[in-house]
Amino acid sequence: MNYIKHLTGFFERIIQEDRLNPTHISLYVALFQFWNVQRFRNPISINREEVMRLSKIASKATYHKCMRELDELKYITYEPSYNPFRGSLITLHDLELDQKAVQKKNRMNTNKPFNNQTSSEQVISQLPEPINEPSINSNKLTKPIKTNIGAKSRINSGSPNEKRQRFSPPKIEETEIFFLEQKSSNQEAQKFFNYFESNGWLVGGKTKMKNWKAAARNWIINSRKWNSSETPQSGNLHTNPNKDYSVPL
Repeated sequence: MNYIKHLTGFFERIIQEDRLNPTHISLYVALFQFWNVQRFRNPISINREEVMRLSKIASKATYHKCMRELDELKYITYEPSYNPFRGSLITLHDLELDQKAVQKKNRMNTNKPFNNQTSSEQVISQLPEPINEPSINSNKLTKPIKTNIGAKSRINSGSPNEKRQRFSPPKIEETEIFFLEQKSSNQEAQKFFNYFESNGWLVGGKTKMKNWKAAARNWIINSRKWNSSETPQSGNLHTNPNKDYSVPL
């Protein structure tokens, strides 16, 4: 299986498909990556959560709808599994053959004359019209060519703060060092790391984290509040030490 020819056939085919949208393309590329990792053997077993995460699809209904439509359009063969311990099976069809069919069709259309013209007349009619350029000895001054070099440089020259930084989760050692710098403990650092590592570094279980140090500072503030509220307040009971307990109430 030729990696490049398969993807070329895929992109040539989706141009002709009116039912496909960016979600279908993202899902197919994710499936292709799983197929690539498993050395292009068919069928492959997939995990729905991993495919949704890789294709950036958040809705299960959208995932199943796009999967069924890719199956109907003969891009894949989808065999869903209703067993939680057994993954669904996917067979990706060879789209390199589709590319060869399109290339053959294009060659046939190019060699075929139209409107009772000969092949040479057809080639001449397809040539671009000549551009009437001024001669070398022309006395007319040509206008200077305007370039957008300055505009492009202004667009590309942005301050580093304006560039969006991609979030990368910290290591456990980094969190422990940061918590110690904030006068906290290794135990709180491990709690913080284990909590967000288990939920994929999502804030509130939904939003992707942007700055883990800011989240860590909030964690430290809240942990101090929780620890202070759980600590029993010390104090003496208001009792009379000279009371005679032999006297009946």
